[in-house]
Amino acid sequence: MAGLDLARIPAHVAVVMDGNGRWAQQRGLKRTDGHAAGEEALFDTVDGALDIGLKWLTVFAFSTENWRRPLDEVRYLMGFNERLLLNRRDDLNRRGVRVRFIGRRHGRVPGRVRKRIDETEALTQGNRRMTLTFAFNYGGRAELVDAARSIAKSVADGSLKPDKIDDRVLARHLYAPDMPDPDLLVRTSGEFRISNFLLWQLAYSELVFTDVLWPDFRQANLFEAIAEFQNRNRRFGSV
Repeated sequence: MAGLDLARIPAHVAVVMDGNGRWAQQRGLKRTDGHAAGEEALFDTVDGALDIGLKWLTVFAFSTENWRRPLDEVRYLMGFNERLLLNRRDDLNRRGVRVRFIGRRHGRVPGRVRKRIDETEALTQGNRRMTLTFAFNYGGRAELVDAARSIAKSVADGSLKPDKIDDRVLARHLYAPDMPDPDLLVRTSGEFRISNFLLWQLAYSELVFTDVLWPDFRQANLFEAIAEFQNRNRRFGSV
């Protein structure tokens, strides 16, 4: 934590956990081995986040575009996320972590995975030490489409007038309207893009990119990103 100002920890950090496949390929392993190695990185990062008092941590776990990956990899990821919930949710609950999911839960998401998601959210819903949000079967454009559909229904049933629609109304129809916008986005693996992640919420987020592949990411890397964030001047459009 050297160099961190614990009085200025961002309220919300979002992470694109990228590089699992490349990490595995560099070692002559299967891509799925990279995803398995990423679990240690995730929970070491969660440990660090808890230690510094971070209140909101959101991670990109599975995108709406990830269905295009090879079928065996998609099947593995569905089972991996189910096992992760079963193996980790009790510990997270004991530590005061609220676990939530954002994204589309219908469609191709297996029923058993949806069941584990519902169980985990119900188990941890009263916790407030930190909110750990998994963006699962998530896409930023899909979220905005779903918000627009919800608003259209409100207009159709007369509960909302079109001239009352503004940015606050749209924000209330997002998947997690109580979630604060991320102060900081961290993307691993040396890629410089946001990949359809939290498109609305990232409007004024600070972006930090690191060459570290996700399975090698640890809480020290999180602290380095937050230290960089603390050295920036956030103006939000002003001077």
